[in-house]
Amino acid sequence: MAQDSNLIYMDNGATSFPKPPGVPEAMLHFLREVGGSPGRSGHRLSQEAARIVFSCRESLAALFAAPDSRRICFTLNATEALNTALLGILREGDAVVTTSMEHNSVMRPLRELARCRAVSLEVVPSDGAGRTDLGGIELALEKKPRLLVVNHASNVTSAVLPLDRVGALAKAAGTLLLVDAAQSAGVVPIDVQRDGVDILAFTGHKGLLGPQGTGGLWVREGVDVNPLCRGGTGSNSELEEQPGFYPDRLESGTHNAVGLAGLNAGVEFLLATGVDVIAAHERKLATRLLEGLNALEGVRVHGPDAGESRTSVISFTIPGMAPSEIGFLLDEAFGVLTRVGLHCAPGAHRTIGTFPEGTVRLSPGYFTDPEEVEKVIEACAYVVRKMGGGR
Repeated sequence: MAQDSNLIYMDNGATSFPKPPGVPEAMLHFLREVGGSPGRSGHRLSQEAARIVFSCRESLAALFAAPDSRRICFTLNATEALNTALLGILREGDAVVTTSMEHNSVMRPLRELARCRAVSLEVVPSDGAGRTDLGGIELALEKKPRLLVVNHASNVTSAVLPLDRVGALAKAAGTLLLVDAAQSAGVVPIDVQRDGVDILAFTGHKGLLGPQGTGGLWVREGVDVNPLCRGGTGSNSELEEQPGFYPDRLESGTHNAVGLAGLNAGVEFLLATGVDVIAAHERKLATRLLEGLNALEGVRVHGPDAGESRTSVISFTIPGMAPSEIGFLLDEAFGVLTRVGLHCAPGAHRTIGTFPEGTVRLSPGYFTDPEEVEKVIEACAYVVRKMGGGR
């Protein structure tokens, strides 16, 4: 439950809360006892800071079944990771395929690359529940584009793409596969080797249970990404050219080491608990939420059914009532904290027919209690009654 016992936090799709106790403890330990700059000095506190950063890299490699933790490069968030990959891979005149369910962290860089590098873009449509047709992806890949970018799990409808099948299609076409795992990392099992992923972008503050200001990019051996920025790395300091080896190639400047200490604690919690266990708990919560919302006259739920491949994110609308008004009522009257609007994914909302107002998004997490879910259903029922069952 949320820190204030009167609040019900249903916004884990934006940032997970609360965190496992080990996360703030690890960050406080770093600030109080370590404090050094990793890779920048040879003294014992710098070495301890470097050990913590390395430990975080190793934990993430274990979580994603990545064979070499050095190919995990830290960024501030998934947005920076995606920009690094897109601007570092796509060249003048390249072709790229993506889907209609992508976040603006993908679409805005791609639109800019279409403008400044003449990159051609094909957007594969999805259905009204946000499910992307694999046949459409396969057809688009017949043109042998340089890159396929997919959202593993939608932040609007929660629809999950079968990565292993998508990876097989990309491999058959000789196309690089970039996966946006902002909503799936830590919530849906990911095996980058099994799934045929070439580049994986993730954020630390959502399903990985870490703090904001953390994230990263895993890059498969044999794939090179041109750096988004260049500068001090603590290595090859005698040279004025960027190092060519990973992770230094993509990691310029001082790390957010205190954040990575917290992220490491979050990932260690995931590894100890099991992503399957977390997914099962969140699936149970989502199933009950879907059941309760679908029983309310005047409520329209958007996304796959409970038995389909999905995360715990649930979007709904009440015809005739603005999502912002619904969210305000839920917060003010019941302390239910949601996210409303377009969720930085206008294409997804156009796809499911909720543009331009968007939806109300509920996203329970691992620390959400079943009792809180029942209170959310009761709160939504109140809103429906207040509005006369929708207008």
